[in-house]
Formats: sequence, C-alpha cells, structure tokens
Amino acid sequence: MGITLPEFTPLENSLWLTLCGKALDSRFDNSILSDTMADEIVRKLDYDCDKFHMSTNPILLIAQRAKKLDEVAAGFIARNPDAIGLDLGAGLDTRVFRLDPPPGVDWYDVDFPDVITARQRVLPERPGAHGIGTDLTDLHWLDAVPTGRPAVIVADGLLAFLTPDDMIALMNRLIDHFPHGEIAFNGYSRFAIWAAKRYRGTQSVADLLKSPGFDDPREPESWNPRIKLVREILLTREPEVAQFPLALRLFTQLASLSAWWSRHGTTVLHYRF
Repeated sequence: MGITLPEFTPLENSLWLTLCGKALDSRFDNSILSDTMADEIVRKLDYDCDKFHMSTNPILLIAQRAKKLDEVAAGFIARNPDAIGLDLGAGLDTRVFRLDPPPGVDWYDVDFPDVITARQRVLPERPGAHGIGTDLTDLHWLDAVPTGRPAVIVADGLLAFLTPDDMIALMNRLIDHFPHGEIAFNGYSRFAIWAAKRYRGTQSVADLLKSPGFDDPREPESWNPRIKLVREILLTREPEVAQFPLALRLFTQLASLSAWWSRHGTTVLHYRF
C-alpha cells in the first residue's frame, strides 16, 4: 500500500523544491550533500522532480547551502552536547539523520501541522527527534520547546516566505526563549529575491515570496541587540565549488573574486546570540 500524504497548500508544497534539489544532487557522481535518504523519499512517493526544470547550478546550490547549515549545527552540537536543535520550515528534510546528534541533544523539526504529519508517515522515528506542527507566526509554539539550554537554529529557505515584520518577531521570540545559541539561515539579497520570482526553476514559489531580501549581512544585528554576525558564508568561495562541473566551476570561481557579485546569489548567514 502506498503512502498517502495530506493535501498540501501551495506554501506547504514549496518543500518539494528543496527536497528534489537534494535528491537530484545525490544522483550525481560527485554529490555535494550525498543525501540518499532524500532520493529514497522522492522515489518512494513517486514524486516527479522534473517538473521544476532545475539545471545543475540550482541543484548544487541547494545541496551546498544545506551542507553549510549542517556544518553550523554540527559544530554547535559538538561544543554543546546538551543542545536544543531547531529546524524551522523543515519540510521533509533529513537533517537530523545527516547530523546524527548524540543522545543528550533534542532536535525539533518545525513546520505546518500537515507537513509534520507527512514527516511522521515518510521518515523513520529517531530517539531525540521531535516534530512540532504549527504556523511559525503563532506566538505560543515555542512553549513546547525546553528553555534553559543552548540552542542551534537553522532555516533552509524559510525566511524568503516571511514578511520582514514576521521575520523579526520570530527571531526575537527565539532569542528570548534560550540563554544563548546560534542561528543560521539562507540570506537572500534583493537581487536574489527578484531573480527567484522570474527564474523558471522557482516559478512554483514565485508568488509566495514575501521577503524583499536584504543586502547587508549585518542588518539582522539591528533586529535584536543580542544578535551578532559570526560569518557571512559566500557559497562561491566554499570548497564544494571544486566539485562543480568545469564550466560552472570556472564561472563560480570568477564570481568569487567579488563579494558584491557573490552576494547576488544565495548566501548562508551565521549569527550568535
């Protein structure tokens, strides 16, 4: 018998874009993320990833930014073996399995209720892993998460779907809930948001994007006095570029010479609080 998923809204359906990117990356001989579980999920559900018409470049960038978020989370957990982990807008992502955190860590995948239901049907149970079904703009969902412990918070693609006011309010609630921690998410410049609304591979989410983007990686420091930039991760300058196909590798290496140009794509922004 096949797996029956809930009827997703257009916003919930956006999870397929990133899941397919990771699945398609895993099929490359020189995979960036090697997320074979993502590929198993799309095959098990018989989902047609070809509908996104993704070329090699966006597939590799989806995988690369996920790897950078994994690295931030893994580093924090290594230093804080009693940490809380939060994956905001988790979709059907397999991050908790890629990280394989130790028993002292509690990991929370947070998304809309129907998405969490889908996770429970598709992904295996794992000790220390929890699902919270909620709208992230709800004021009370963090009541289900322990306080008093350090936290690492990641969000892969989520913030593009939030208004600036909702984004800032969410960050402030998270920071107020924990004694200290780190936050990492995709940074979208204004050009990146503009391009995402026009690129063929992201047309499925173009009308759902609410963030105008921002160009200064230090802008979030103005949202809350506790937020401090750790690192702006320019993907054009990361070691995974060496695994790109030749033409794309040369183009990316050329772009890496300019921080301004590198910010025109997706970056990963890493903060502490």
